[in-house]
Amino acid sequence: MPFKLTVLGCSSAIPNINHNPTAQLLNLNERFFLIDCGEGTQIQLRKYKINFQRINHIFISHLHGDHYFGLIGLISSMHLLGRKKELHIYAHEKLKKIIEYQLSASNTELNYPLFFHPISELRESILFEDDMISVENVILDHTLPCSGFIFKEKKSARKIKPKVIEQMNIPHDKLNSIKNGADWINLKGEVVKNKDMTYPNSPPNTYAFCTDTRYTESIIPKIKGIDLLYHEATFKNDMLERAFETGHSTTQQASYIANKACVKHLMIGHFSQRYKKLDELLLETQKVFKNTILAEAGMTIDFSNLTA
Repeated sequence: MPFKLTVLGCSSAIPNINHNPTAQLLNLNERFFLIDCGEGTQIQLRKYKINFQRINHIFISHLHGDHYFGLIGLISSMHLLGRKKELHIYAHEKLKKIIEYQLSASNTELNYPLFFHPISELRESILFEDDMISVENVILDHTLPCSGFIFKEKKSARKIKPKVIEQMNIPHDKLNSIKNGADWINLKGEVVKNKDMTYPNSPPNTYAFCTDTRYTESIIPKIKGIDLLYHEATFKNDMLERAFETGHSTTQQASYIANKACVKHLMIGHFSQRYKKLDELLLETQKVFKNTILAEAGMTIDFSNLTA
């Protein structure tokens, strides 16, 4: 199944003409999950020709404005454009009151059901799960409660070998069980092993989003072996003290986490506006963890193209 991530914004607290605040969109088989919603997110969605009415689940990491100031505008636009489908928001509980106040102040009664799912400040758990994906939170170390999110695709069914199925005259009503790993007993009572009738599907994809956080090794067990880790790198390594004071990480700290968690790929973002040349941050990170890329607005990462 397609598993693609589009970066909509990658700057830190203050937006500028080159970089929007944090927002990302995960596309799992044409089902869309929005991760954070900084100021201007709906403009970015339009810019990159993404139909935001197809977003049904929004995950907000924490309540600093650069991660949710675009949310009420997006909710309002969905309403004005006639949305009827329900929308689910996963965030720390104070956001519910903020949204309710904003809607009340503008005398807005939404056309569609809005469901709010509070995220615990103290407990990690599965926030959403269906037959394709699970989403769980991971507690980060910031200046106020902050959650990362781990997206895990479910294992896909195996692929049928059509010629083998035809030769053995296997009934079509048995194919689903075979796709899910069952063996087949033919008319002679012989067991045909599943591996002889199917091909393995591609392994499920995994993505971890760890925005605003100090260096904390507590997240390592949760993100062990992840395909792609997004870890903030607000500062270069010469600003370690500033990073700690403000609840952020440096480039090398992000790379140390990636190394210790044995992730396959690292993407850094949430860059301070003080840096005009982001390649400097990339090079500093790659000294420790080679498979590092820069988050850039408009880039789409197709997980099927990620190499080990």
